Amino acid sequence: MDQNEFKNFRTTLNKTQKEMAQLLGTSLKAIHSYEQGWRTIPPAVERQVYFLVSRKQKSLNGNKPCWKVKNCSPERKKQCPAWEFKSGNLCWFINGTICDGEIHRTWNEKMKVCRTCDVFTGIF
Repeated sequence: MDQNEFKNFRTTLNKTQKEMAQLLGTSLKAIHSYEQGWRTIPPAVERQVYFLVSRKQKSLNGNKPCWKVKNCSPERKKQCPAWEFKSGNLCWFINGTICDGEIHRTWNEKMKVCRTCDVFTGIF
């Protein structure tokens, strides 16, 4: 997430910088730094922002779970945490999901895949 995306999401949430800091459990100075590009937005903050925005947005894919959108096999579903926890619309939020046939171990690695996925792009 870059500084412009962060600021746009803050606007989408209709929050001031101070309110966003309170919502994310961080300092006002951190919010200023993210929006000015002085600091990289940490994965935990990025993840929380996406979660909050996802709760406000309507999905363009009709809230179909990821395993239907991606047409996952029964074997893959059984191995995937999104299926286990019945969180097919939050698959991008859950680490360890099996997207594109492999488990992505870090948030940044996972988000490279999610940013091109219909489940994620249908929300954001």
